[in-house]
Amino acid sequence: MSNNAPSSLATAVPNVSNYLSCVQVVMVNTTLPANIGSAARAMHTMGLSRLTVVDPKLPIDDTSVSHAAGGSDLLSSAIIAPTLESAIADCQLVFAASSRSRHLPRPVVTPTQAAKIMLDFIDKQSKVSGQDGINTAPNIAILFGREDRGLTNEELAYADYHIQIDANPAYPVLNVASAVQVIASFIYAYAQTHIQADSEVNDIAQVTDNLETLEQGMLNTYVRQQWDEPAITQQQLQLLTERTTALMVQRKLADSENLKSLPSRLSRLGSRIQLDQKEYQLLSALLAKLLKD
Repeated sequence: MSNNAPSSLATAVPNVSNYLSCVQVVMVNTTLPANIGSAARAMHTMGLSRLTVVDPKLPIDDTSVSHAAGGSDLLSSAIIAPTLESAIADCQLVFAASSRSRHLPRPVVTPTQAAKIMLDFIDKQSKVSGQDGINTAPNIAILFGREDRGLTNEELAYADYHIQIDANPAYPVLNVASAVQVIASFIYAYAQTHIQADSEVNDIAQVTDNLETLEQGMLNTYVRQQWDEPAITQQQLQLLTERTTALMVQRKLADSENLKSLPSRLSRLGSRIQLDQKEYQLLSALLAKLLKD
């Protein structure tokens, strides 16, 4: 399904709003409508405008509107998705907010590191947008889980990166709207720095180095440096995972009744590789041939 993604983005991104328009907040299986409204208010305060709610237990209502304050327009334009898969199908980069590591964790980043990865990704993808007659802006999702138990292992497995907010180790759990506020504030602040750096220096490394000195002891993460084609979507990554799994079962390299964590490991491998559209076409053709033989 379409997640009101911007239709295009100029190669030279002129302002903060162009970056922020590429980012959508995805709230999964919320319990209280008021929390949706509070999250909308937090988003509006930090310039984010795209909200998707996946299978909420209760619909958006008057309590949502009252808690949204100035962000009530986000509620009227919010997308209600039946499944997480449909909500992020056309996303090329997915983050998940998580207060703790889960089974088969993805690379863990701080909010500042996440913001840097997002904006660098948007810059690089925007440079290849428009090739082959396709002119679309990058589509990035940040997943937020349930109020009582967050995201499941299966839902976290959809993310390329997990965002963890530094907090009291005795109780590092934030209310979902508070988590949205914190992460969104880092994205907004970094976007402003990013724009300022572009106008003042040719090499943004001087600015990002200063920001990263504040974050010691964090895990190193791999970010693809060069792109000559647009990145694949989450839906395409899942298709590759399914076809590779099917091939391994067909060739008796895996047991269809006992796959264990194989699909999650293949998905994580795909996230790490960071495939583009041409690479996806090559692998799809290869898998199709092998499955047919």
